[in-house]
Amino acid sequence: MEDTAIIGLYWDRDERAIHETDVKYGAYCHTIAYHILENQEDSEECVNDTWLRAWNSMPPQRPSYLRLFLGKITRNLSLDIWKNKQAGKRGGGELALALDELAECVADTKDVEGELQAKELARTIDRFLHTLPERERTVFLQRYFYMYSTGEVAKLHQLRENHVLVILSRTRKKLAAYLRKEGWTI
Repeated sequence: MEDTAIIGLYWDRDERAIHETDVKYGAYCHTIAYHILENQEDSEECVNDTWLRAWNSMPPQRPSYLRLFLGKITRNLSLDIWKNKQAGKRGGGELALALDELAECVADTKDVEGELQAKELARTIDRFLHTLPERERTVFLQRYFYMYSTGEVAKLHQLRENHVLVILSRTRKKLAAYLRKEGWTI
């Protein structure tokens, strides 16, 4: 089913919207959740929560790209679950590694003056990503948005893992320089 038809089902409050969303995007959202949570049950719960969040968001929202809309919801819910589970204990896994890698060029959002600045930072990073060549952008997003391991990214691009690590290191340095140029403190 086409995305516009699925969105129409949400707007019509037709419960088939959930089924059609699950058929078309269930595996995609589960992959995002699993890369962050590394737990089958938590990932399934997160995907179900994604469908609920989508149901509660449409209307009033009418996403231009349903796949990205659902992916963002899944990612944010997964990160919330991960943070709750990690509270009070030392984190491990790919998410902790990815966040540590990015810490060198992005300030902690707790130090940023509120939600508006966090949104502006996200827009700045989005503009930066559009300056990158496609492969570099894809590698960066797979690592830091989808939380793939560097080995998985290497396999997807048919590269050696060392090459992926070099691409990521250079891209983080470019991001840090771009953020400084845009007036962000690192």
